[in-house]
Amino acid sequence: MLSNKLSIVIITYNEEQHIARCLESVRSIADEVIVMDSHSTDRTEEICKTFPVRFISTEWKGYSETKNAGNALASYPYILSLDADECLDAEMIEDIYRLKVSGFNGVYLLNRLTNYCGKWIYFSGWNPDWKIRIFPKELVKWNHEIVHEELLVPHYLKVSKVNGRLHHFSYTSREQHLERANKYSILTAKKYAEQGRKASFLSPYLRSISRFFSMYIFKLGILDGIAGWHIAYISAKSNALKYQELRKIIKKERE
Repeated sequence: MLSNKLSIVIITYNEEQHIARCLESVRSIADEVIVMDSHSTDRTEEICKTFPVRFISTEWKGYSETKNAGNALASYPYILSLDADECLDAEMIEDIYRLKVSGFNGVYLLNRLTNYCGKWIYFSGWNPDWKIRIFPKELVKWNHEIVHEELLVPHYLKVSKVNGRLHHFSYTSREQHLERANKYSILTAKKYAEQGRKASFLSPYLRSISRFFSMYIFKLGILDGIAGWHIAYISAKSNALKYQELRKIIKKERE
């Protein structure tokens, strides 16, 4: 399926800090931009409307459902899916423009580089971070996981890599990281319970220790300096919470 047209789909909620940077980065490659906003209470809508975007206010339906709803509204065969705190670097913009000229075919991986509290993270298991983000609308959908959603890609589609970096401005503070990590841990615990997974008394402790040493030592988080330490520590702490919550759910179901 060759196509020279590209729809950009972005989900937002209170993204005034990031959305302008994201929209500016896709201005030269987008044939349309759809912003799916879950009733932001900050200046997100005001900022978006200074760009040529289709701004849609919608109830939050979860990550996958909201993204799929946005994709269904796309006018063109190919979609570039972005989060509001992401933006393309100059090399990636140039390479996507080249692909537009030749025609998209299959799905495309973008290499995401994360900025953590002002520091780019090159280790800690966060780099490289290849994500399928360009894909044909009719053949690829987001799955229905409540957290850590993924694209369902038919095996026969060609997979290619795009040059450059997808810059990800993740957390501005360690407190924000911990809050979001804990939120995802609780959601993941619910998912694990639905899958029938089990957790022993020792699981929170063993999983926490394993996560810390994996990220900080084996995945060289130590080379990311103090940021690497905080990333490993918070990840370990939230991993413990995940299995503590799983144990609570299992116990409640048995009562």
